[in-house]
Amino acid sequence: MAGVIVAVVVAAVLLIFLARAVRIVPQARAMVVERLGRYHRTLTPGLAIVVPFVDRVRDRIDLREQVVSFPPQPVITEDNLVVGIDTVIYFQVTDPRAATYEIANVIRAIEQLTVTTLRNVIGGLNLEATLTSRDQINGQLRGVLDEATGKWGIRVNRVELKAIDPPRSIQDSMEKQMRAERDRRAAILTAEGVKQSEILRAEGEKQAAILRAEGEREAQILTAEGEAKAIGTVFRAIHEGDADQKLLAYQYLQTLPQIAQGQASKLWIVPSELTGVLGGLGSGLGGLLGTGGPATGQDGAPARGGPNGAAPQRPHAASD
Repeated sequence: MAGVIVAVVVAAVLLIFLARAVRIVPQARAMVVERLGRYHRTLTPGLAIVVPFVDRVRDRIDLREQVVSFPPQPVITEDNLVVGIDTVIYFQVTDPRAATYEIANVIRAIEQLTVTTLRNVIGGLNLEATLTSRDQINGQLRGVLDEATGKWGIRVNRVELKAIDPPRSIQDSMEKQMRAERDRRAAILTAEGVKQSEILRAEGEKQAAILRAEGEREAQILTAEGEAKAIGTVFRAIHEGDADQKLLAYQYLQTLPQIAQGQASKLWIVPSELTGVLGGLGSGLGGLLGTGGPATGQDGAPARGGPNGAAPQRPHAASD
């Protein structure tokens, strides 16, 4: 019976020994082993054997990239405005031994270092530069944090400013400024549109006036050319037909009714050269008709009219 009890005790001790001696490290994890209180080695992913009751295995360390977000921190800008800034840090443990022994609280240390660095960087920028220079601020923060956390076995991959919140009064002023700027741009665009419209309209009117003037000029040229050709044709026809003065007088008499049709025709001007022709035409017609011709003298010339152009009256014969 005693032997059985001893065997059971020995088996239990062996099981406990094996359980404490065998360690399985997951992927992307690491374990720091201390032997008799001093750092001994770092366990990598896989199966590892330690000496029970001699080696002490500390908590597992996550080697994956970690993200930590810090609450808003009040920061004073160069123009003495207090803004609240939220930051997000992406970091990764590269040396489990240094992360275990070089710093007590990694997250707390990174937060305080971030706040201090952020205040130094933002303190040299005004509000406008702070709102428009996020990439520059992120780069400066990452450089300072990566240099400071390198000895802790931590690499800072990225630093992002999640939010920058100015005071409420400043936000209202910025909104008014932005609204005024948008109104100004809208007025400028409207004025530019009106200007371009007026320019296009003026150009159109200019082109229309030029085309209209060119059309009128062409019409006048064509009309003048037509009239010149008509006059030339008439002139050639008259000279080729050898028209005499009687024919010209007849044509003039036919044209007189057309001249008299105008309402403004109050006075006719008859050329003096035409009176002789008309007289000749009248005598010719009188000779043909036998009566109604104008009185002629002994030499066959038309009798001269009186002062008013009427035929002279013959003197009455004396009575017996």
